[in-house]
Amino acid sequence: MTGVLRIGNASGFYGDRFDALREMLTGGELDVLTGDYLAELTMLILGRDRLKDPAAGYARTFLRQLEECLGLAHERGVRIVTNAGGLNPAGLAERVRELAARLGIPVRVAHVEGDDRTAAFPGALAAHAYLGGFGIAECLRAGADVVVTGRVTDAALVTGPAAARFGWRPDDHDRLAGAVVAGHVLECGAQATGGNYAFFTEYGLDRLHRPGFPLAEIHEDGGCVVTKHPGTGGVVDVGTVTAQLLYETGGARYAGPDVTARLDSVRLSQEGPDRVRIEGVRGEAPPPTLKVGLNRLGGFRNEVTFVLTGLDVEHKAELVRRQMGDALGSAKSPPGEVRWDLVRTDRPDADTEEGASALLRLVVRDQDPKAVGRAFSGAAIELALAGYPGFHVLAPPGKGAPYGVFEAAYVPRDTVDHLAVLPDGRRVAVPPAEDTCPLEDVPEPPLPEPLPAGPARRVPLGLVAGARSGDKGGDANIGVWARSEEAWRWLAHELTVDRFRELVPESRPLPVTRHALPNLRALNFVVEGILGEGVAAQHRFDPQAKALGEWLRSRHVDIPEALL
Repeated sequence: MTGVLRIGNASGFYGDRFDALREMLTGGELDVLTGDYLAELTMLILGRDRLKDPAAGYARTFLRQLEECLGLAHERGVRIVTNAGGLNPAGLAERVRELAARLGIPVRVAHVEGDDRTAAFPGALAAHAYLGGFGIAECLRAGADVVVTGRVTDAALVTGPAAARFGWRPDDHDRLAGAVVAGHVLECGAQATGGNYAFFTEYGLDRLHRPGFPLAEIHEDGGCVVTKHPGTGGVVDVGTVTAQLLYETGGARYAGPDVTARLDSVRLSQEGPDRVRIEGVRGEAPPPTLKVGLNRLGGFRNEVTFVLTGLDVEHKAELVRRQMGDALGSAKSPPGEVRWDLVRTDRPDADTEEGASALLRLVVRDQDPKAVGRAFSGAAIELALAGYPGFHVLAPPGKGAPYGVFEAAYVPRDTVDHLAVLPDGRRVAVPPAEDTCPLEDVPEPPLPEPLPAGPARRVPLGLVAGARSGDKGGDANIGVWARSEEAWRWLAHELTVDRFRELVPESRPLPVTRHALPNLRALNFVVEGILGEGVAAQHRFDPQAKALGEWLRSRHVDIPEALL
């Protein structure tokens, strides 16, 4: 089948803009509308929901959105594909049928299941394999108007509809890889249209204060054009697409259950206003294993932030550390992990009290909720009249709360029963890929010739380089890209692993890997373990590493004047 498949996105996470579903359905032509609701933290939240109610475990927001928009999608012939099923795709599919019946809208609903591997991992709150898009394709070929999935890869929401439309087979690796790249660009919603963009000031706040959501025009050969509906806010250019391509990735091989996409083959070009063409994507056979995301309860945590105002900040911090140390050390059940962080937000001779204040954050963790509960909160509050001058806290500590831990495991793909449950109730097994290839790093590509020597100025790195960062379990990635060939010639030689460690001191004791992507004029750094046990454990100030790239851009380096 030929032609162009127009796939839009209306959600990048559970809690994204509620009106986006309606905006995408009314803003222009679409064939398929996707919604990504799942993340590592979301699976933990849904797992805790299911503990309270076995019938829960899916994204309730999606149902409320669909109540307003199901009739509109039906009238316009737009199919909806979403992973909002979370831990209970069959349950959400049934709720959608009930909603359609109540509204009198004749839609056919299907769902994908088989990702739940919790029984195979004792102690896990939720363990789910990342499935590919061919279960979605089976549902769409059977005539489904709405397809609900559980834990599929984010890109599967695009590879499935594309495979169904164009008749792709599992060995159409290049075509599937093109759809994976398109899906990766779309999956985080407005991040592809100017949201969270390093150079946002160049476009003006009027243009970016409410960016529209992205869509991709996908062709039979796997190439696509990323754009957005006419008249919506935001911007789609090579920079915004590059930033999203680097988000939460690692090396040149971007592995998934359908295909391994070669990010080093991606070519981007500006085709017109708010239109970026993606072409040249090569694909390889997927790995022989599937990734399984494990979520478990890691223990209990509590925290308190002391406000240190004015003079003697370091001495005030030392006093409260000693006082809390004595109190916790003498407690019947002292917490097993204690972490202090002093954030110097204060300024000398500040004209506001807040500007004169620093923040001292204390986080405690333990397997025993009593160790981080009343004994901890009582010790902090008892210092109110016996501590440093100006003692106060941002908020009184509570009782303590459970925290989660995310881990990744890998299982042979033939041990996972990938099933498409069609609108008529038939259950169709989706066979695993026959052609697989173990995942290996790509050899370091040749770098461009360095810039000739010349005068330099010490200024922020972000004047010539963009960055975007994110989390994968306990690891973080920071993608850094240059916007001109001359800047790339400098960046490729300047920002080595050693230089990165100098600029990001937290990374010095940790494994750091650099991956070069010359087609994107980009370097991608992966820092292992910087996020501890993942976002739910809240190991650091920025638990998802969202701003790690912006911190790197703010660091001063010697940049050739020719680039400034």
